[in-house]
Order: sequence, then C-alpha cells, then structure tokens
Amino acid sequence: MNESRHIKKESILKALENSLGVVTVACKSADIHRSTFYKWLKEDKDFAKQVKEIENIALDFAESQLHSQMKDGSTSATIFYLKTKGKKRGYIERSELDLSSGEEPVKINVNIKGVEH
Repeated sequence: MNESRHIKKESILKALENSLGVVTVACKSADIHRSTFYKWLKEDKDFAKQVKEIENIALDFAESQLHSQMKDGSTSATIFYLKTKGKKRGYIERSELDLSSGEEPVKINVNIKGVEH
C-alpha cells in the first residue's frame, strides 16, 4: 500500500473514532468520499477489522450511557434494558424468532405461489 493511502486510512479511522462510528461525519472530516471508505472496507481485511473495533467502542459507549441513565432512575432506560437484555427472564412483549448465525444473517428463500380457486 502506498504511503498516501495509508495516511488517508489512518485519518478516516481517527475521524470514525471521533464520530463514534458515524461514517458520513467521519468521511467529511477526513475529506474522503464515502465510496472510497466502503471500497477499503470491502477490500482491506485489516481496515475492516479496525472499523469493527471502532463500532464496538461506540456500542460500549452507548451501553455505558444507558447504564448511567438507569442509575439516575430513568424508567424508560430500565424498561429498554429489560426488554433487550432481559428477554430470557421473560421481559418481552412479543415472541421473536432469531434466525441469525453469528455475524452473518441466515438467508431464507421463500417461494409463495398464488392460491388457485
């Protein structure tokens, strides 16, 4: 990889971290086109790994904010937490079927034929 591209990737990664993973904001800040970002994401496994780590940092931050709100007595934050993290304990309003398989979604093909009379 040439030095210029390496510097641009480092720049976008820093901007992505500063924007808590918001791609449009990071691209504008680093003066890199969104299509370039997504090309690098698709073609460079190390870059994609670093982007994924930044996404996890942003998620950790959001979770810490949720916990702070719960500590402050926010009823809605507590309900949200129980509905998302407490499902196995019965804190659900509806039944859900999770068809995911790790990081990749499960693909299901459905063929619906018309009803004949």
